[in-house]
Amino acid sequence: MSASQSSSPFAPKPSEGQRSVVAVGLLAVGLIHTLDLQSKLHETPYLGVAYIVLILASLVTAIAVLARDDRRWWWLACGVAAAPLVAYIVSRSVGLPDATDDIGNWLEPLGVASLFVEGSVLLLVGHRLWLGRPSTTRPPPATAPANP
Repeated sequence: MSASQSSSPFAPKPSEGQRSVVAVGLLAVGLIHTLDLQSKLHETPYLGVAYIVLILASLVTAIAVLARDDRRWWWLACGVAAAPLVAYIVSRSVGLPDATDDIGNWLEPLGVASLFVEGSVLLLVGHRLWLGRPSTTRPPPATAPANP
């Protein structure tokens, strides 16, 4: 087992269900941003490009999480979910360069859906990464049989 995979031999492997739910969540992040892509490309082109990068990252990461249990892909899934969540908070609080129209618009429907999906992915990925961390408790060392 490589160091990039689950680092503790005692950590349970994620179920196919957990991997599938994370992959569907990542695809949903991509879909939500695809639905808003056209307007972003016209309003604020740099955000449109960021959306395209996020959409592609969502797709690649979803496929990778399904294909292999590798901590690097789980960390990337964490980033793919966290980045738009942080950007949403910044855009609604202080605004982004050339994009201050959404300040205070916390209940925009696609934004709320995105927050729900991203938060769910973060919880699932965080759970997986927590379980896969190196154990602080070690099994007792094997003792040699006593000599008669």
